[in-house]
Amino acid sequence: MRYPAQRPKAVACISGGREHPGISGTVSFYPRNRSVLIVAEICGLPENDSGFFAFHIHEGGSCTGEGFRDTGGHFDPGGQPHPRHAGDLPPLLSRRGRAFLAVETDRFSIGEILGRTVVIHGGADDFHTQPAGNAGEKIACGVIQKW
Repeated sequence: MRYPAQRPKAVACISGGREHPGISGTVSFYPRNRSVLIVAEICGLPENDSGFFAFHIHEGGSCTGEGFRDTGGHFDPGGQPHPRHAGDLPPLLSRRGRAFLAVETDRFSIGEILGRTVVIHGGADDFHTQPAGNAGEKIACGVIQKW
């Protein structure tokens, strides 16, 4: 898969919360034939036990509230169990606080996620605990906006 030459159709600018103000980055969304290519470039991630950070699209449209509580739960229009929510994405793997991820999904269209939030959690997703994978606190967030 090649990194797309075209501009993304949507972007989320990621910022860390009060406990992790050094986290920043972008998550870009590119249309593919019948899917969406997601490219995340994040820096300033803190050290944790595994180096993995859960990465999800949440249903809420705001990164406000204590601990980003206004992001709500995982984006899940199909009523699936975790990790089959439409918003469940592969984890970020940090090396020296930096992470890069490119993944293609057919679980949603760009139009379905505009105005929703991208959330990075402080720990790894265990891929089975309901409803959200026991991924720990929400440490960074960004609202998905049309580009």
